[in-house]
Amino acid sequence: FVLDPDPDAPCKDVSSKFFIGDITDFDTVYNFGQNVDVITIEIENVNADALEKLQQEGKQVFPQPDCIRMIQDKSKQKAFFRDHNFPTSDFIIINNKNEIAENIDFLPCFQKLSRAGYDGKGVVKIENSNDISKGFDTHSVLEKLVDIQKEIAILVARNIHGEVSVFDVVEMVFHKENNLLDYLMCPSGLPNEIMEEASSLAMAIINKMEMVGILAVEMFLTKDGKILVNELAPRPHNSGHHTINASFTSQYEQHLRAIFGLPLGSTKSIMPSAMINLLGETGYNGIAKYVGLEEILKIEGVFVHLYGKKFTKPHRKMGHVTILDENPLILRQKLNKVKDKIKVIATT
Repeated sequence: FVLDPDPDAPCKDVSSKFFIGDITDFDTVYNFGQNVDVITIEIENVNADALEKLQQEGKQVFPQPDCIRMIQDKSKQKAFFRDHNFPTSDFIIINNKNEIAENIDFLPCFQKLSRAGYDGKGVVKIENSNDISKGFDTHSVLEKLVDIQKEIAILVARNIHGEVSVFDVVEMVFHKENNLLDYLMCPSGLPNEIMEEASSLAMAIINKMEMVGILAVEMFLTKDGKILVNELAPRPHNSGHHTINASFTSQYEQHLRAIFGLPLGSTKSIMPSAMINLLGETGYNGIAKYVGLEEILKIEGVFVHLYGKKFTKPHRKMGHVTILDENPLILRQKLNKVKDKIKVIATT
């Protein structure tokens, strides 16, 4: 059974029963939960109070509502990292724009909305006092600007029996304008000790949370070689989409294994891979049209995943492309070719 606010959601055609409704509304989520035994999510912006009530009434809810509630609020996330000695960038929690000026010595920084920010939304860079006017006048987090060498991510899963497994660390490259993931590379190419540290950190976080399901842990690798935890996502994540083709067990199967109490699957990579987000091109709004699709499908090791979204708009995630090759140099060449050829425009 699927609950989604979009009447044209792609999942409507593959679910046994499809319900249209606001996933942030208490009654909608609570009433939906009456029809099922196990409840899970694919986005954390959901009514956690309704999920908690369902859990109290005997429904199995994974990830658990308290984990979702903590991750929904970036100020609570950062406090969780600090309270449990997980390395993260320096931060200050504020209530309004005036408090940015009161912490002028903390600049430059990023201001992030405590709630409802995603895909680059709800984030603003404040370099000096002239940028304060651009800030959000609400509860938010000021995060100290970090000198980043690379942005990395790792997926970690934990089942109801406490078994934990991690996928390979990936390097993420973000689009400079919209702060969305442009593409990723797996493996990350980092030294083994860095990847082992990242894996240990991810496992420690999910164990401390006692969360059941799959957790994406986004991290910064600073130029002086330190790993800092950036953000968490308690669900299948953009940084793990390549696992559908590139790993023995995909992040989606792993999530289901975890919440059903099954043994976790092998997270080994089949071969090196890259994943490119398909984003709507600037200047196009309307029914989606994919240019260059047939050309890239001729390339060995290229797998196209379209999300079934009817309409495109600038920077909207419309799908992704995974690329496999045993030779990392050829993989990079394929990546550049695919990025150059495929575009999402509109027919109207």
